[in-house]
Amino acid sequence: MKGGLRLVVFDVDGTLVDSQNHILAAMAHAFGALDIDLPPREAVLSIVGLSLPEAMARLVPDLPGQSHEDLVAAYKQSFGTLRAETLAPLYPGAADALSALGSQADVLLGVATGKSRRGLDHVLRAHALDRHFVTCQVADDHPSKPHPSMLLAACAETAAGPGVMIGDTTYDIEMGRAAGFATIGVAWGYHRAEALAEAGAGQVIEAFDALLPALERVWEIA
Repeated sequence: MKGGLRLVVFDVDGTLVDSQNHILAAMAHAFGALDIDLPPREAVLSIVGLSLPEAMARLVPDLPGQSHEDLVAAYKQSFGTLRAETLAPLYPGAADALSALGSQADVLLGVATGKSRRGLDHVLRAHALDRHFVTCQVADDHPSKPHPSMLLAACAETAAGPGVMIGDTTYDIEMGRAAGFATIGVAWGYHRAEALAEAGAGQVIEAFDALLPALERVWEIA
């Protein structure tokens, strides 16, 4: 790895933060506001990680573009209200894993998320996680996952070579592979472990206490 630096990039929703209640409630509000039938829960969670315009286009592809824009606006309004009222929890072990990794001098931590800059800043500050990350890539500035733009930008910002992408969706795994990153899927998020493996995840872990050993295996062969 370039300069001996080890870049580890995390997805947020479904990987670090369990935001599904907020996501489902905001989607229900958005679709209800436009009097459009809400897709099934499984379909809604399947698009978590994509940028909002791409997510809405996939959920209801037959709607005109303006309706997609209206859904995005209604979703953002509702999600912002919910976020202000209730903090989505971290997954068990997430804070400890980040602290352990952040204490290693040769490890640089980053984020690559479909969230907006405002949304990411809020959740990182609220959970006191912002101090851990040296690069944060958001949907405002990049094409939607699985395009590798976020990870390429993270490499450029940190002067590190391709590192490790950790996420709960096939979009994360596909993005990581496209950018030349090693990939670790997490089984507690919104896509099935089998789907992560089929997408090419190098490893799939069941809990955060398995993350550091999984990273050591990556670094042993890097």
